[in-house]
Amino acid sequence: MSEPILQVNKLKKHFDLGKKQILKAVDGVSFHVHQGETFGLVGESGCGKSTIGRTIMGLYEKTAGDVMFAGKNVHDLNEKEKFTFYRSMQMIFQDPYASLNPRSTVQEIIAEPMIVHKMYQSKKEQLERVYELLEEVGLNRDHANRYPHEFSGGQRQRIGIARALALNPQFIIADEPISALDVSVQAQVVNLLKKLQIDKGLTFLFIAHDLSMVKHFSDRIGVMYLGHLVELTAAKSLYDNPLHPYTKALLSAIPIPDPDIEEKRERIILEGELPSPIDPPSGCVFRTRCPMAMDICSQKTPQWKEVEAHHHVACHLYNDVKEGRDTPKVLIKGK
Repeated sequence: MSEPILQVNKLKKHFDLGKKQILKAVDGVSFHVHQGETFGLVGESGCGKSTIGRTIMGLYEKTAGDVMFAGKNVHDLNEKEKFTFYRSMQMIFQDPYASLNPRSTVQEIIAEPMIVHKMYQSKKEQLERVYELLEEVGLNRDHANRYPHEFSGGQRQRIGIARALALNPQFIIADEPISALDVSVQAQVVNLLKKLQIDKGLTFLFIAHDLSMVKHFSDRIGVMYLGHLVELTAAKSLYDNPLHPYTKALLSAIPIPDPDIEEKRERIILEGELPSPIDPPSGCVFRTRCPMAMDICSQKTPQWKEVEAHHHVACHLYNDVKEGRDTPKVLIKGK
């Protein structure tokens, strides 16, 4: 397989809140993305997945670690190199209304990056490209002179996608692009992204909290919890054989469209609140909610290991099995 187009190595992003309080939004995350694939990043709200996307884009300065894109460190680029970088990587934001300037027409919104990057010699060429992009995302030329408030949520997100495509990027970070949309519209937007990926050879980092939707769009999936990556594998492998207790709990929450199976299956309920990233638990950050917590979980951070071929997990359950140690006594959850 070719070299990854994106490599994230031990990335940390901490926010200084003052009064000696540090919020550890992302705390040592590593993964890579190959050209043409879709890498899904999932987890509960507040787990740090959107912060990763913004740090990769350079919207946030990293605290530590590296983000390598096409062989170059994103956070070490000079102004000229950043200009080139932003033509190669673009972002689709979560809120399709807040991310669009309400005072600009659709034509102005989509054309703005073209103007900044001086892509076309004439306004006629620029306008034709705007029309092409609108048609590519399922809208039409008549929409060019309208304002964002005149569109539905799904249509606004299509405008956001058209803007992201304006510079012909290689890589797109989709930051929860469907979470603010109706269920019926979500499938339409995901199908549009899949079609664009095939037609244009795009690479995606797809950030979401809906595991059922991520499954249909992603080649590989990373599961995040409280700023840490806890499991990473191919999409099918994650659904067929989840290893981490947190992943199992997330998957158990997905409804199955068969009343007989749905009635019989056991739902894994995680008790307790999500800990604060300002004061995360010692050892394994998931231990305070984990039904399988052991003594070692409070004492030592689990190592990131390849338990099966291309299936990585950070959990003492599998570290103990792999290293041949006795399984420690199970803790009372939350202690």
